[in-house]
Amino acid sequence: MKYYIIAGEASGDLHASHLIREIRQLDPSVVIRAWGGDRMAAQGADIVKHYKELDFMGFLEVVAHLPAIIRNLKLCKKDILAFKPDVLVLVDYPGFNLRIAQFAHKKGIKVVYYISPQVWAWKRKRAFIIRRAVDRMLVVLPFEQDFYKQFGVKADFVGHPLLDELAVAQAPSPDWKKQHGLDERPLIALLPGSRKQEIKRMLVTMREMSRLFTDYQFVIAAAPSVEQDIYAKYIQGYDLKWVVNHTYNLLKLAQAALVTSGTATLETALLGVPEVVCYKGNLFSYYIARQLVKVKYISLTNLIMDKPIVAELIQGAFTVANLKTELDQLLNDEQLRKDLLEEYALLREKLGKQGASKRAAAIVVQTAEIK
Repeated sequence: MKYYIIAGEASGDLHASHLIREIRQLDPSVVIRAWGGDRMAAQGADIVKHYKELDFMGFLEVVAHLPAIIRNLKLCKKDILAFKPDVLVLVDYPGFNLRIAQFAHKKGIKVVYYISPQVWAWKRKRAFIIRRAVDRMLVVLPFEQDFYKQFGVKADFVGHPLLDELAVAQAPSPDWKKQHGLDERPLIALLPGSRKQEIKRMLVTMREMSRLFTDYQFVIAAAPSVEQDIYAKYIQGYDLKWVVNHTYNLLKLAQAALVTSGTATLETALLGVPEVVCYKGNLFSYYIARQLVKVKYISLTNLIMDKPIVAELIQGAFTVANLKTELDQLLNDEQLRKDLLEEYALLREKLGKQGASKRAAAIVVQTAEIK
């Protein structure tokens, strides 16, 4: 069977790589062509475009890159037709993937969407596009099934793939700190995001904590897709270091974490690390988003639990003073830490059992085999 898979971000590359691995277990003769990253390539996918060339964030950024986006859409459509896949698998990345879904549907190509766009947060009308153009919708958050039911979309809840990823993540070695040039002070993890514009906006505030909590060492979980001189630029003069491709090791050793809103907030919670969720975007993009977003919380952790179990500092509230207050509480309020860990345990229960990638792969292969 031939599979065409599109993932436009680092997290999509990760989840798609596990999906590919499980597809190969079920269909050893599989041929996979994809838009994605190094993790998907490592599983044998033939990568047409790397997600580094696709990952645009915010309204102004999308407008600025519109000619490139249009070129990529044309290239993708042409490549899909030439490849003639038995099934097209789309992984999140809605602005691009929903257009491709509509195109593929018109051409009679079966479409599976794995990891739903956050249509429950904004642009709910996209659910109607999904109803028309997607053959199988595979969701990873428990409330998404009921959401799609309102729009006549049958969604399969397969569980969250992060549970699989975390289950196989090894514990850091006893000398991990020494290997990375760190001292013996307790760690605070900084996760400023994986996009250059995010990193700039987040680090200029996050870095100040290293001057206010000198008994701790602050370490950045650097994204492998970002040039390291970007981090060097923003931490010059600060007692900060960074590690690349060691996010889980860093979090497992951390006393607390300052995390940019996104999948990382859920990863941090599932690893049991007290966190402050932070976000600051382009002012114009943020203003537009506030008019459109229909959810109470910005972090997946709070959204899944449907209550504010972790602090969120958004836009104007993301200040040095507010961040200091929240971090101080996480580090010194033992009851707060205890309550938070109990909520994290409930969060894990809500996300279902391990095996999301395997369950998703079974549906993808089943769909590909339908004539």
